Amino acid sequence: MSVYTPGTQIPCGLVKSDMMTFTLLRKSCLPSAVRSLILQKKPNIRNMSSSAEGLQPASVVVLPRSLALAFEKFCQANSGPLPLLGRSEPGKWTLPALGAVPDTRMGCPQFRKYEFGTCMGSLTSLEECSEQLKDMVAFLLGRSFSLEGALEEAGLPGRNAADHGHLGAYKTAVPCATIAGFCCPLVVTMRPVPKDKLERLVQASCSAAGEQGQPVHIGDPGLLGIKDLSKPDYGEPVVCQPGDVPVFWPSQLTSLEAVSGCMTPLAFTSAPGCTVMTDLKGPAAPARCLTPEGMPEVHHISQDPLHYSMASASAVRKIRELETMIAVDPGSRGIGHLLRPDELLRASLSLSHARSLLLTTGLPTHFNHEPPEETDGPPGAVALAAFLQALEKRVCMVVDRRALSLYKKLVDEAVEQGILKTRIPLLTYQGGSTGAAQAFLCADGDPKSPRFDHLVAIERVGRAADGNYYNARMVSIRHLVDPIDELFLAAQKIPGISSTGVGDGGNELGMGKVKEAVKRHIRNGDVIACDVEADFAVIAGVSNWGGYALACALYILNSCEVHSRYLRKAVGPFRAPGAQSWTQALPSVAKEEKMLSILVRHRVRSGVSGLVGMEVDGLRFHDTHAQMIQKLVDVTTVHG
Repeated sequence: MSVYTPGTQIPCGLVKSDMMTFTLLRKSCLPSAVRSLILQKKPNIRNMSSSAEGLQPASVVVLPRSLALAFEKFCQANSGPLPLLGRSEPGKWTLPALGAVPDTRMGCPQFRKYEFGTCMGSLTSLEECSEQLKDMVAFLLGRSFSLEGALEEAGLPGRNAADHGHLGAYKTAVPCATIAGFCCPLVVTMRPVPKDKLERLVQASCSAAGEQGQPVHIGDPGLLGIKDLSKPDYGEPVVCQPGDVPVFWPSQLTSLEAVSGCMTPLAFTSAPGCTVMTDLKGPAAPARCLTPEGMPEVHHISQDPLHYSMASASAVRKIRELETMIAVDPGSRGIGHLLRPDELLRASLSLSHARSLLLTTGLPTHFNHEPPEETDGPPGAVALAAFLQALEKRVCMVVDRRALSLYKKLVDEAVEQGILKTRIPLLTYQGGSTGAAQAFLCADGDPKSPRFDHLVAIERVGRAADGNYYNARMVSIRHLVDPIDELFLAAQKIPGISSTGVGDGGNELGMGKVKEAVKRHIRNGDVIACDVEADFAVIAGVSNWGGYALACALYILNSCEVHSRYLRKAVGPFRAPGAQSWTQALPSVAKEEKMLSILVRHRVRSGVSGLVGMEVDGLRFHDTHAQMIQKLVDVTTVHG
């Protein structure tokens, strides 16, 4: 990026005007004439949708010298909407490398003037402000990205409202990273894209513009805080047709919100829709976005509200490898018949977007023992909770009231042993009244205010079609469980709450999504099959492995720059995995051995054998589970 750095001497061209000189550091000079801009009465600014002859459109922001360094850092921290091409030295006033393009709108306002955050009107020139400009600094911001070429490559017809005005842009509820008094919402542009063309458009846009071509949101505008697409805050709307999906990109009009929000006594910006043409170049498109492994993939994760997510092809490949690894069937139960492709991928993408999660586990199969719990389930739930904590998400767990005391001890000891960072709040749910589940899941029982974004069940028994809860041997354990599955049923009717079920036999909560396959292929499946669906059904040879794989998949996604940029809407810095100690939060052989030892101390038994010892589902820890954990972690942390 060509940005002025105090104390750094870089040779660059100077252009004289009648009043003063503006010097802008840059990477290259065009042989074409370099024109002064800011003080010209005859504007050479125009509304451009694409660049020509090596030029690219840019917008101008002019601020007092005292705010220059802070605004520069603000742009660097929010490079998605504010790709900084360069800045002037204070008091020097010629912009280089502007295209000599005629403007048919002579005399049209080209700039906005702001006083204490309020727009005081529009100007065709800043000549009358020349004395004030002597102590001000100008910035050139690249247009985030032009879609026209990508639309053509994807075979999409243009529906550009900018034929009669500039393309609509919307203020969002997404805050930009705050820097020294600069604080404003992200502004985005939107294009409607037919659902079957989404992947093609995203890949074409990223091929054309690298990281800057990547959208920041695909789906329901309400998830960005946009209430009405027909009423943009800037420009003219583009109408969505049936079958279209709204796709959003960051807009450099975010700079207008930043200038308005900083409340400086005087500032100027380009008028919306007006750009200069310059040869200044922004950051080079990252090579990873141009390679097959780095190319973004688009995946549908929610229908109500409509929501898609993105990750690089490399990250997707790794998560699919995890899904294949955990799908081995050591108990020869026939779980291969239950598998659906990409359930782990879609579940982990949805979890990555969630802020508040509710976990549950517990399949009390040993009804003749105390406690009746088994060693499959709690370790996987705790391992997932540990990584969710590392991602700074809010995590709670709901368990049977009968087992509450046991789980308090398990959680406390997990914290003491360093398995969990902090204690997980433990909740209980007994149901018993109409609307109880909604009241539990939502603030004041209001479905528009859910307390949780995602529910996860790992080896949690779920009710069968006859209303009973069965272990694998067709014995009813209804007297030992609370109706926690009512929460999953209620969540299906509450927009904004997704759910995942992890199971290894078909009687687990969430396996209602594959119940027909359970009935046909799993022993006793016609009786024990869970009737309650989850949005995502993760199938594993041992349910703990599903919890481990979800934690690993979250590591992969949050270490993926494509997914991270999408999550943070291209504002704020990319968070490197090491900075958050994510690696330490992953499952490990040592931590899972500690967790299983805690269960053994509390006489929790293996599900198949009923033995108290270092085994899960009849499989010894060091012979089977340790190897699986290590393989999952190896796939997760390997580069490439």
